[in-house]
Amino acid sequence: MEKRFSQRKQQCLNKLDVSKKGSVDEGIQHVVCLLNRREEYFTTSSCSGRVILIDGGPERSHVQKKNCVWLFVTHHKCTSDDLICGVARSTGNSVLKFEPFVLHVQCRNLENAQLMAVRSTHGLEVPLTHEGKLLVEHEYIHFLTQTVNQMMEENIRRIHRFYQNLQSALLTDKLQKLQIPDPPCSQGLQDPPPTQEIEQEERNKTSVYKWRRKREQHQTDCYHGDGDSSVPELEDCLDLFS
Repeated sequence: MEKRFSQRKQQCLNKLDVSKKGSVDEGIQHVVCLLNRREEYFTTSSCSGRVILIDGGPERSHVQKKNCVWLFVTHHKCTSDDLICGVARSTGNSVLKFEPFVLHVQCRNLENAQLMAVRSTHGLEVPLTHEGKLLVEHEYIHFLTQTVNQMMEENIRRIHRFYQNLQSALLTDKLQKLQIPDPPCSQGLQDPPPTQEIEQEERNKTSVYKWRRKREQHQTDCYHGDGDSSVPELEDCLDLFS
């Protein structure tokens, strides 16, 4: 399984780009490179988002991007003149579309696929001509131009947020795989059990009590004696500090 995935990735990344543009869009290239550098993923197709005007032909009840005429397409903002010139060439049923950025990613396993489950509904589809006849006024085309340009700006912001979140998710996943758990004994060395603390405290109390008893006994011997009025030797009293 691991070997087959690596082979598919190598074949996919080495083959020619068969899209109409023939290369990865500049606006999404950094995301594609980020994914393809990881062993767990590779992209099969991508688009940074686009404004597209297509003509499906008068005999078609609905427009499909395959087997249709592309009247206009851009991956950036457009102008009203771009759209007006495009619909002027229509001979069928033309539709203006805004399509957000999209990534098709192949993943090594199900766990990696859950990370890459990304969907977006940030799109627009508006019919403009029927059998080559314009259905709307130019004023409405101006309004549509402003609308799709605003959507393109939002699309760019979403790409930026997605890239940042993807970087963070991939880094977190990598750190979790590299994380080494603490040795089982380390907790015991840092936090001794309560019973050990209690026993140590009792031993300290006993030592202090014995020292006090010894000091009191020596003081009695040094200053009061046992009936002898002679002055005690200095070294006998210094035993308290030895």
